Amino acid sequence: MNQHDFLIALLVFLVAAVVAVPLARRLGLGAVLGYLIAGAAIGPFALRLVTNVESILHFSEFGVVMMMFVIGLELEPRKLKNLKKSIFGYGSTQLAACALVLGVLAALLGAPWQVALVAGLGLALSSTAIAFATLAERNLMSTPAGAASFGILLFQDIAAIPMIALLPLLAADAVGAVPHGPPAWQTAGKAVAVMALLVVVGRYLVRPVLRFIARTDMREMFTAFALLLVVGIALMMDAVGVSMALGTFVAGVLLADSEYRHALEADIEPFKGLLLGLFFMAVGMSIDFGVLAQAPGQVLGLVAGFVVVKTLILALLARRFGIARGQWLLFGLLISQGGEFAFVVFGVAAHAGLLPPHMEALLVLVVALSMVATPLLLLVFDRLIAPRLHALSRRKDDAIPPQHNPVLIAGFGRFGQIVGRLLYSQGITATILDHDPDQIEFLKGFGFKVFYGDATRVDLLEAAGAGTAKILVVAIEGMEDSLALIDRVRARFPHLKIYARARHVSHVYQLKDRGVEIFEREMFEGSLMMGRRVLEGLGIDPADARSVALRFRRHNIQAIDRFYPHYRDQTKLVSLARQARDELEEMFRQDREQRQKQEDAEWS
Repeated sequence: MNQHDFLIALLVFLVAAVVAVPLARRLGLGAVLGYLIAGAAIGPFALRLVTNVESILHFSEFGVVMMMFVIGLELEPRKLKNLKKSIFGYGSTQLAACALVLGVLAALLGAPWQVALVAGLGLALSSTAIAFATLAERNLMSTPAGAASFGILLFQDIAAIPMIALLPLLAADAVGAVPHGPPAWQTAGKAVAVMALLVVVGRYLVRPVLRFIARTDMREMFTAFALLLVVGIALMMDAVGVSMALGTFVAGVLLADSEYRHALEADIEPFKGLLLGLFFMAVGMSIDFGVLAQAPGQVLGLVAGFVVVKTLILALLARRFGIARGQWLLFGLLISQGGEFAFVVFGVAAHAGLLPPHMEALLVLVVALSMVATPLLLLVFDRLIAPRLHALSRRKDDAIPPQHNPVLIAGFGRFGQIVGRLLYSQGITATILDHDPDQIEFLKGFGFKVFYGDATRVDLLEAAGAGTAKILVVAIEGMEDSLALIDRVRARFPHLKIYARARHVSHVYQLKDRGVEIFEREMFEGSLMMGRRVLEGLGIDPADARSVALRFRRHNIQAIDRFYPHYRDQTKLVSLARQARDELEEMFRQDREQRQKQEDAEWS
């Protein structure tokens, strides 16, 4: 490819990504599906704007490699040790169960046992790139489903190495010949030696080099070394037949407790994002619409059957993996697709004579389409299945016996708990309403009397004693729910004094519209105290730091009262905000001048 062709191809990729991905996100389809659609559109089986799919797919796999390096940077060795159950326990169980069931089904469909075995092993693997991108996009990595998915995907990357190495042996056994190439024990020995070398180099060589480069204060050299580190490790792993992604993951873990961890992550992140997008587009380009057009019913049937069977197996295993009932199906859908290593497994098997060419093309198409199906299935889950599961799992509101406590607390999260504990310490009882059943059971173990129910319901408030209580503390999470509750309380229980949690200044204004004068912004006081501590840490006298914080607090509260009559007038509000900022600067300038005069007087 000459320079002109390269620039044209680059332009095509960028235009396709810039058009398809934002549009997909706008439609709620997610970025991954946007990349897949863009790749399918420009690929050799559609518009034919780009044709060299295989080389692009190999190049873009560095996106997966960089992603694993960044994930490794976020996991210190001690944290990884805690994941050994999910990696080796959950991972081995998933791989064995899926490979066995899918292999048996392939044999029942008439495939020879070698083809059935290869199909079962290859299809049991899932896409690290798609699953991790989806977990990150949905902020699910810290959930039980996310942790189990992470362990399984990491184990698959480890298991792919011996799986690929054993395929030529299987072919040789099938034809009664002696296998070519080095023996398996020699390949395994090289892999172990390289991993050991990686551990030693990562511990004792890379950190001093990073320290030396950091002292040069040349950011571009630090970025260059970060890329050199990832690419060098990837090539070294590939040379001995080890997964490049696994090698860079181990390197990331070894540097996870380094002082340069965040700098490395920041430098790698842009390249990772671009190459991952390119990888998804390459997967989209690999969809052979010719094979699909020849037998659409067969192909779509195989894709549907594969995804359904794998999802069911994973959903059945989810209980054993400690995943909550409501997330079983979500967990199954997250890793129900085929994976990147399936392309490698099928390619090696075809080269060894285990898969006929038409069978390889069919299996590759099934894997690619299953990758496309995952974002679509998750979208269906979010919009159709999840609401129904939530409705089925939602418990009925508790039957509340007559309550006569002076305080009613609506919402017992972090904010409400502090209020409740403070009252409890003074012997003041409160009736507490919350809608999180797990939170309620947890708090009951500590002696709190918490009732499950929707605090915005007037009949529930009546049963909770709102007619005789003196104070209602509104501490529920959602701003709209809190305002709806206040509106109903104002109409039904006008005697009840309302003390409200405010999320931000805009929420404060809407509370004041409803006559609520006692409120606390959830972040303000804590942030103010932190600022005061920072001033003290910088050497400012604690008394002066306290004085500055109190003046800032008083000025901020006064500003809210001044802004409130005009908060719907954006132009006036901006003008008042600038005026308040100037007043604050002038006030602190005068403080600094006064302090300087005092210091000069002490020295004179």
